[in-house]
Amino acid sequence: MIKSIKKEYIFEKDAVTPACHASTVLPLDDGRVIAAWFGGRREKSADVEIYVSTRSVKGVWSKPVIVSEKDDVPHWNPVLYGRENGEIILYYKYGCEIEDWVTKYVISKDGGKTWSSPALLVEGDTSDGRGPVKNNCLKLSNGVLLAPASTERGFARCFIDRSEDDGLTWKACELMQVPKYKGRRVWLIQPALWESGNGNVHCFMRSDSGAVYRSDSDDYGVTWCKPYRTRLPNNNSGIDCTKDRDGRLWLIYNPVDVNWGIRHPLVLSVSTDNGKHFTEMFNPEPGFGEFSYPFIAARGNKLYATYTHKRKQVAYLEIELE
Repeated sequence: MIKSIKKEYIFEKDAVTPACHASTVLPLDDGRVIAAWFGGRREKSADVEIYVSTRSVKGVWSKPVIVSEKDDVPHWNPVLYGRENGEIILYYKYGCEIEDWVTKYVISKDGGKTWSSPALLVEGDTSDGRGPVKNNCLKLSNGVLLAPASTERGFARCFIDRSEDDGLTWKACELMQVPKYKGRRVWLIQPALWESGNGNVHCFMRSDSGAVYRSDSDDYGVTWCKPYRTRLPNNNSGIDCTKDRDGRLWLIYNPVDVNWGIRHPLVLSVSTDNGKHFTEMFNPEPGFGEFSYPFIAARGNKLYATYTHKRKQVAYLEIELE
């Protein structure tokens, strides 16, 4: 299935900031690739900003630039999305604590060369931030755009945001039900979405009970079944998935079944039966350390992924498929 793998770091020698985390990647029509992440002294520090870098068609990453406010408020979890009209939206969370998050966004109309001033995504938002919380938005077969969202206000639960204008305005679906495992409620955040057929949408979710959870929808993501436990291990760290052009589902995650467990190894696995069973295909990090918060996208015959490398670098994978 895999023809070739290219691995590199967005900044090879000199770290832009003492720490970085939560990257996102977007391949463009012209062969360039855009990535973004948050960086600063450490997660949650007042100097944490959103950085963007672009990879040229010759494989050279540009010097990272800040696209957020620089106003001594922490920034978090950027997500890139390419609109149908060619514009690029970069969503991110803004606030000192998760409970205080709102979602802001910037737009580029020139392929990531310049960016608009930050704007609030949803006025009056009190949900810890609307729109995508970490993973890719999903354009459905009916043209509706879904954003995988979650809230940690009161208790961690997932929900799906829906946009009918390609990512500018949003209407939130109801919060998903809270499952139980061994008598206790399961904490769920950061869904990863895919569509298996017209109107049949699915998501995997990060949990605090040692396993990935899943929910399914048969009405284009309007309503969702009660999340249920899968056999995929989860260490309460980020996961992501994407479908390739041949319908295979690719999952990148830490296969560790201990809550707040180690964040290695990081593996890429594939499913040919809509996420019921997975086969490990590649381990980009055989050593020890934190390799976490992956983001993955598919375009043409390639997969593009980024992830946190020991909180010091952003690693980039470009995988050509057979």
